Formats: sequence, structure tokens, C-alpha cells
Amino acid sequence: MESKRQQKFSRLIQKELAEIFQREVPHLFDGAYISISVVRVSPDLGVAKIYLSVMMAKNNEALLLQVRANTKTIRHLLAQRIKSQVRVIPELVFYLDDSAEYAAHMDKIFSNLDIPPASEEDNADEEDDNTYTR
Repeated sequence: MESKRQQKFSRLIQKELAEIFQREVPHLFDGAYISISVVRVSPDLGVAKIYLSVMMAKNNEALLLQVRANTKTIRHLLAQRIKSQVRVIPELVFYLDDSAEYAAHMDKIFSNLDIPPASEEDNADEEDDNTYTR
């Protein structure tokens, strides 16, 4: 469980990185839309794991490699924004957030399930179980 300090620091980093990706460095990523879904910070605030949600990208893995190649630039821009609020600028580690893809995959699995309708006997048993007697 994260401490309040880690949570505040995570929110600050998430907000500032979102601004950086939207306004200052979109030209580095070929028109892909990158948003920050989650930021997790280590207890010593030295490492920030940033989970990226990507849209309109041809290849998500290649885009992640581009982001990782530009980590130094992104960290420098972050430092310029938050240097008066923090002592140490954390090391940034980027990951792809695949939770949306996972949810879509699970939804597809559930929609493809063939669940037969309940039989008359099952309905009668349920009605007997649900009756309230005193």
C-alpha cells in the first residue's frame, strides 16, 4: 500500500507527464496519442513506474521503445516543471498499460460463451428455494 506521500508524488508526476506528452513532445511519437494511466512510485521516491495508454499507434511496442529512447529528454522536461516541489527527480521507467486490451479480450471471451438457457426443473427449484416460510 502506498503512503500518502507516494500518492501525492504519483499524482504530481502523472499530471506533469501528461502535459509533457500532450504539449511538448508529441512530435517525437509520430502522431500517436499517449496518456498516463498509472504512476507508481517507490517508497524512497527514487523510481517512478509509468504505465502508458497508447492510441492511434501503428505498433505499440515500437512506440514504447521510442519513449524509452527519449526518457532522458522527458525526465529533463519533468525536472524543469517540478524542481521547486521535490528534492529528487525520480528515474522514469515506462511500461505499456494493457488493461484495456485485457478487458476487451475478456469481453470477447464472455460474448463467445455458449450458455444454454435454464431448464424448467431448475426454475422450479429456484422458486422453491426463494419462498419465505415462517
